[in-house]
Amino acid sequence: MTAAVGLRADFDAGALWAAARRSKDGPQARRLLALAAIYDGATRTEAAQIGGVGLQVIRDWVLKFNAHGPDGLIDRKAPGQRPRLNDEHRAALAAILESGPIPAVHGVVELCANLGDGVDQAADISWFATSIPSWNFTPRTTFGN
Repeated sequence: MTAAVGLRADFDAGALWAAARRSKDGPQARRLLALAAIYDGATRTEAAQIGGVGLQVIRDWVLKFNAHGPDGLIDRKAPGQRPRLNDEHRAALAAILESGPIPAVHGVVELCANLGDGVDQAADISWFATSIPSWNFTPRTTFGN
């Protein structure tokens, strides 16, 4: 059996209790209380019961706490998927959108598919035409009305 990872020496149970009281983040407070129990002499299994998690999660919390202190126990936003379009591709799509559809060429129903073909050719990217309408360009591009 491997030895448990020790907690930082610059904190104690009282400091974690106080941090849990001040916390506006419920999951962080729960994690702090579980770690405070370890400082108070509870076993990792008892701390896992307090936190409502398994032993591996307690270990992960200890590692995060040791590395970053109480702030390491706050849930961070996941980075998400890498954008498919870079700035050059966005500019090409913006030019296509700002020039507007040509009814004789694009039609009305086929606009999304034709936009995809235009960006395909301009940016050398391929995707399903059904994904184009769900894209949100407003944060990075502005189109006049």
